[in-house]
Amino acid sequence: MTETKPVNSDRSIDTQASGFEAVRQAHQSEMVEDYVELIAELIHQNGAARPVEIAERLGVTQPTVSKNLARLKREGFIEQIPYRSLQLTDAGRQLAEACRRRHRIVVEFLIALGVSPEVAEHDAEGIEHHVSDETLAVFERFVGRADEAK
Repeated sequence: MTETKPVNSDRSIDTQASGFEAVRQAHQSEMVEDYVELIAELIHQNGAARPVEIAERLGVTQPTVSKNLARLKREGFIEQIPYRSLQLTDAGRQLAEACRRRHRIVVEFLIALGVSPEVAEHDAEGIEHHVSDETLAVFERFVGRADEAK
């Protein structure tokens, strides 16, 4: 009987640790990115973004939204004026645009591989937060070549 080698056995401890650290950092920024991207989308679609709409779209409670909006405000991504809709700061708008771009590239890449558009949209929600700039650039080049082949 042949012995199989674990898939990650050739990775050094430092490489493995840095990979796990990158995932932890991505998890920490996921909420911020999701909220900022959604706020930008709501403003674009409706002219305004309100906490109740954010809670509905994300499937979370109002207190969760309030807590996360306080973090976004503290980190300089939104302006929140009582009894008015939320506004993105310049930093918030830049982050939302970067998130939208990353999402679009991942979706287009998955579709180019043959994934259905609905599944690609769903899967991109997780992948977009964890993909490196290097990998994203490869996805983008691949999609460009896939478009040229059509």
